[in-house]
Order: sequence, then structure tokens, then C-alpha cells
Amino acid sequence: MQKKAIDAPINGDFTNKNILSIGQFSKKDIDILFNEAAATEKYVKKYDGTDLLKRKRLVNIFFEPSTRTSSSFHFAMEAHGGSVKTIENVAFSSVAKGETLQDTVRALEQYAHVTVIRHSEMGAVSVAAEVAQNPIINGGDGVGEHPTQALLDLFTIKQRLGHLDGITVTMVGDLKNGRTVHSLAQLLSHYGATLNYVSPKELTMPKSYTDPFKHKGIAQLEHQTLSGVLPKTDVLYVTRVQGERFLDPQEYERLKLTYTITPKVLKDAKKDMIIMHPLPRVGEIDTAVDSDPRAAYFEQMRYGMYVRMSLLALVLGRSIQK
Repeated sequence: MQKKAIDAPINGDFTNKNILSIGQFSKKDIDILFNEAAATEKYVKKYDGTDLLKRKRLVNIFFEPSTRTSSSFHFAMEAHGGSVKTIENVAFSSVAKGETLQDTVRALEQYAHVTVIRHSEMGAVSVAAEVAQNPIINGGDGVGEHPTQALLDLFTIKQRLGHLDGITVTMVGDLKNGRTVHSLAQLLSHYGATLNYVSPKELTMPKSYTDPFKHKGIAQLEHQTLSGVLPKTDVLYVTRVQGERFLDPQEYERLKLTYTITPKVLKDAKKDMIIMHPLPRVGEIDTAVDSDPRAAYFEQMRYGMYVRMSLLALVLGRSIQK
């Protein structure tokens, strides 16, 4: 099948499309995906899986270590009856011998119908998509985007709050290097959200992500502390400071626990606020918060499987609703 432009807008039809950036999604596209995810959740809970992607194969190519994203796609494909091969530590195998990213992808996609790629360099997944014949899904590219994480985050918010329009979301931590917040902020801009960015001055949200929202009239406020914004927050989205992105280890040590969410910190928060984190956490949310009914970070992983099941099905031209 002839593929369209590598980052073509979804325009209501996911079939054979690459999923590279949140910029490909309209509000209509998000609705289609979330309706599919909700239907998939009901089906899986009733039947413990489907055969929608039986005899379809997924290859996960991970140039950067991952546990949650890799496992989530693995379980998502298997829950639809498909098969998976995960290739990890690629940088230490064929690439170490001098093979290009493009050749690695072209070789491995011969065995599969859809490919998920995670890479440490921003834009690398798009480079791979330029030569791929099958759909490519961005599993995270450096400090760029992580579209499927943002989609599952948004789905979690909708399921927990019941709506998305006009909510206030406070993002805390490493907003410079956190690709999850880069993608989630773009999604939230469709729904008139108020966005609070709380970070050290060294780790603020890049202007390349905030500037495009200005013409949409999205309220974006920068802070260095949570005081004052927490009582108005509907979603507290916490991220870890990403040590692997720092050139100076001492700078990382200085900044890594700038914010720690504890029961005491949450005493002024709304009773129905939800607390999210893309995981892994490294101390920025105290484990004492885990028993708080507002904590949704493990629930995100469960919703993530349904969103990724739906995405895999739709790009392969299938739907649980047909």
C-alpha cells in the first residue's frame, strides 16, 4: 500500500498512517481513538482479549531503554491476538557494526506489519519513517515527543474527571527534557485548558512548544513553586528530572528533587484532583501518596494498554466496533 506523507494528518482515518507527533491529531481524531479505547476496555474486561489482530506482527525497536512503553505495546498487541518481537539494546548490536538507522528499520520491518521505535535522538523516528513501508509509531524520541504516552494520559484524565474542556493542569518538574509534557500540552490545547508550568528556571517548558498555543488563547503560566496554583489544579502532572539528559552530574544532583509531592504538600489540593506521573519516579512522589484516592499514575498504565490496543488496531485498518 502506498503511504502518504510521513506525518500526514489523521483526518479521521488512521489506516496505514505513521503516528509520529501529536500535531497529526485533531479533536475529531482524538474522539475516534478514545471511543475505540472505551469499547476495547469493555470488550477485554468481558472476554479477556480479542483476535482482532490475529496473524499480525509488531516489532518494537528500542534504541533507548524502556520498561513501561515496551511492555505496554507488547501486552496491547498480544491482547488483540497478535505477536510481538522486541529488539532492545539495538545501539550495541547492528548499529555498533556501522549499520544505519534506516537499514535497521527496513530490515526488521520485513517480519512485521507495524513498527514501534524509541530513540534517544529527537527526530530519529521521523528519519526512520522516511524509508519504512509499514506504519511507524513513535515510542519516544529524545527530548522531542512521546505521542502515545500523551494520548493515554489524556484518556486517563477523561476517564477520571469525566470531561476535558476547560480544566486546569499543573505540570511539575523537568519540563525542558520531558517529552511527555511536550506532547500532552499540545493535546490539552484542543480543550481550552489552563496550563501551569512549575519548574526550576533551568528546566522550563521550551518556547517551541508554548509559543504555538498563544494564538489559541490558551492560558499558560510559569511558576517556580506549587504554592498558589495547587488549590486551583484539576490535574497535577509530575515528572522526574531526567538525569540521562544532563551533561553535568552535579547539576542533576542539585535539581533532581526540587519538588517532592507528599501528603503534606497535597493538603491544600482539591479533593477530586488527580495526580499523574508517566513513570518511572525517582523520589518526586512520596510512596505515602500511593494510597491517596487521587493518585492515578498506576491506573495510567492500565488505560495505556487500551489506548495502544486501539491505536495498533486502527493503523492496521481494524476496529473492535465493526
